[in-house]
Amino acid sequence: MDVLMSVGTQGLILGLMSLGVYISYKILNCADMSADGSFALGGAIIAASLKSGLSPAVGSLLAVTAGLAAGLLTGILHVKVKITDLLSGILVMGILYSLNLRIMGRANIPLFDTKHMFSYQLSPIIIALMLVALCKVSLDLFLKTGLGYTLKAVGDNPQMVSSLGIKVGSIKILGLMLSNALISLSGSIMAQYQGFSDASMGIGTLVLGIASIIIGQTLFRKTRFLKKTSIILVGTIIYQFTIYIAMNLGMAATDLKMVTSVVIILFLGLGRIRSNGKISVFSMRGILYAKNS
Repeated sequence: MDVLMSVGTQGLILGLMSLGVYISYKILNCADMSADGSFALGGAIIAASLKSGLSPAVGSLLAVTAGLAAGLLTGILHVKVKITDLLSGILVMGILYSLNLRIMGRANIPLFDTKHMFSYQLSPIIIALMLVALCKVSLDLFLKTGLGYTLKAVGDNPQMVSSLGIKVGSIKILGLMLSNALISLSGSIMAQYQGFSDASMGIGTLVLGIASIIIGQTLFRKTRFLKKTSIILVGTIIYQFTIYIAMNLGMAATDLKMVTSVVIILFLGLGRIRSNGKISVFSMRGILYAKNS
């Protein structure tokens, strides 16, 4: 039971990261590789903050601020310097790796003897649930504002938004900042939960986020009572339990990347099969309508 609670808690914490990836990958159609660096950045910031005597709340806010700055840098490279989104993310990821090492002073900082947000009597899964619920509701409310709708419109049709006199580049930068802020916050919370911060803890963050999004949207494609953000959170938890089951079936820890790839391929294939079925039905309806006309 404790193991299942631990997997569920990790799923909730990583759900924040998936929400960040959702903003860049699904809303802005941008594969932002800086996510890997931002996740570790959050861990580095919180570790350095706690070791300096700062409270977990202040350290987490600093992690969010650092994530905003990382997203700003990625956005400037992409929008202002005209570097492709993929290369911009890779460049920032490299910068953040060196920066994280400089912030921590070494590759790994243990936090077992440091007071953090999970040091209190309250159950870790309750703490994680409250934090995730707060961020999810805030994101949902933001996406319902005029600025939120503009952000989604930029991802759908940037030419139309630009024709309305709106600065598409500025909106993209804002989206990348929000994305990396959530990812960095997730990294700071995960570092506190697992009891250490590591410079390489962000490796595979983007892939994990994309996998969670694919799983959620594939399984709950027809579900109308769940918001997209809720679907992504559920997808993240399902992904974590899928990995847990795979490891318990005898897979080695070194096979984790392979298992992740297989999971993504399976759910992508399932999604394609469903999509093709829908397309064929609508195409047949169109042919019949044209024939009767």
